[in-house]
Amino acid sequence: MCRLFGMSSSPRRTHATFWLLDAPDSLSDQSRRDPDGTGLGYFDADGTPRVSKAPIAAYEDRRFATEAKQVESTTFLAHIRFASTGGLERRNTHPFEQDGRLFAHNGVLENLDELDTELGPDLSLVHGDTDSERFFALITREIRAHGGDVAGGIVRAARWVADRLPVYSLNLVLTTADGLWALRYPDTHALYVLERPPGGRHGDRHLDHGGTAGHMRVHSRDLTGAPAVVVASERMDDNPAWRLMEAGELLHAGPGPRVTHTIALPREPSHRLRLKDLRPEAAESQKSA
Repeated sequence: MCRLFGMSSSPRRTHATFWLLDAPDSLSDQSRRDPDGTGLGYFDADGTPRVSKAPIAAYEDRRFATEAKQVESTTFLAHIRFASTGGLERRNTHPFEQDGRLFAHNGVLENLDELDTELGPDLSLVHGDTDSERFFALITREIRAHGGDVAGGIVRAARWVADRLPVYSLNLVLTTADGLWALRYPDTHALYVLERPPGGRHGDRHLDHGGTAGHMRVHSRDLTGAPAVVVASERMDDNPAWRLMEAGELLHAGPGPRVTHTIALPREPSHRLRLKDLRPEAAESQKSA
């Protein structure tokens, strides 16, 4: 299953070090279980989006994935990919960038020909083969059509997909230089949120999160003195304040400490896919580790 991680300390810029695919494995284990891509997205001080990503597989060089990356940003977005649609190429690796926004997705949607027809000329935003980047293009189109309303664009695009296409999961994180949005839909995969005060639950600790599956670890000393909002596919420490987002919930964080939550998609998808309905490669990618 793909892993999502998003963090906002906006408007404050903070340093964070990311270790991706941190757990040591034998080559034989890697050949069966290693993820198909790793990516990290963040923003320069002038708001320019930056993406560092590679289509890592077991038979390829793992140095990118295991290297600690020290970056500074107001928001961060990391993704570990288990491929369901699209080959192991950089252009199919998350996060994706469109109109200065970064996006990553965990799930599957089908009938991509219908989505391509709906996108029309906006299909030019898509440079790879994934359902995820196409879904992002639909969101980008809706944001453009409604004067830059990011939350509205996400909701309108997700509702169109939920009404028209077979859906397994649309879990997503979208970031800008001053904000983070996350959607959990439907309840297929977990997505957790932690509204972290300065210093964490004890008031004097830096951030040091490690995923339970051993794929990702995040460290930031700056968050000893700054609040942050963290969204992740799994609880990344034993803090009891981690909360499982509700099905259909859209979260928005930043700039500043205010976090909003709305049930943006209260109904089930019109054609909800189960694991047994997926193509074999897609089904394998969606199993929990």
